Amino acid sequence: MQNLFITSSGKLLADWERTFPAAQVYCAVDADFLKLAKKAKTVIWLHAETPQQDVGASLRKILQTVPQARAVVLSNAPSQPHAFEMMSAGASGYCHAYSAAAVLKEVRSVVQHGGLWLGRELLQQLINVSTTLVSNQPDQVADALDKLTARERDVAIEAAKGLSNKEIARLLNITERTVKAHISACFERLKVKDRLQLALILNDKSSRQMN
Repeated sequence: MQNLFITSSGKLLADWERTFPAAQVYCAVDADFLKLAKKAKTVIWLHAETPQQDVGASLRKILQTVPQARAVVLSNAPSQPHAFEMMSAGASGYCHAYSAAAVLKEVRSVVQHGGLWLGRELLQQLINVSTTLVSNQPDQVADALDKLTARERDVAIEAAKGLSNKEIARLLNITERTVKAHISACFERLKVKDRLQLALILNDKSSRQMN
């Protein structure tokens, strides 16, 4: 899967280049860019350098022409309103433009498999809103958890609360690599694509009311 970047400077930031050395960069969504984007499965990274920049227009133009593309907005100043605006416009991911290479790799992995990516705080807010609106019966949650190993259940429950891999690793006294492996296994066993879907499956209305 190819990685195409849109940034007004026409240059990749250091971590972008380190993470995706074969990536190509463009200054704008032009005919050459759209032609290349159509050729193969593509993750498109759009750089939002300022809150006033109309990244949404570029995003919509891309997805109208290449609907199968997965798009991630990289913001210099991430915010909840901007994130939700970009997701409403069709973005599959939203994160800080200066995210570390390890985070960028995880973002790509999630979105290229059909999931959604938001930063930790934004994901937590979205989980809180979504689980308030959608809930399952206790037996449905129990059936889902029964499909997991004991350690996978521990990790899944914490991930469904919106905790990061680092926080889960610290809480359960395991490595971040182990957390990542368990989360991947949970996604596969439960047929979900991201943490929001995981949170919805494991949301038990009765336990929330008791709390």
